[in-house]
Amino acid sequence: MENSTDKKDQNSLKDYFAFGEVFGYFFRKKDPNRKTNFNLRMMHGINKISIIMFLLGIIFLIIKNVF
Repeated sequence: MENSTDKKDQNSLKDYFAFGEVFGYFFRKKDPNRKTNFNLRMMHGINKISIIMFLLGIIFLIIKNVF
């Protein structure tokens, strides 16, 4: 019998450092079929700022603990 967790269900170290979707969020093209309004644009703007602040905080903590 196999273990209940398959190999594909387990996360590898590579999966934890996959930032492709994060960078894709910043550099995606505008979709002409998607409706946008002021609220939606502001929401995405605030999301981008919060992602940048989070990543800067993580980098700061890593540098502070390493050096």
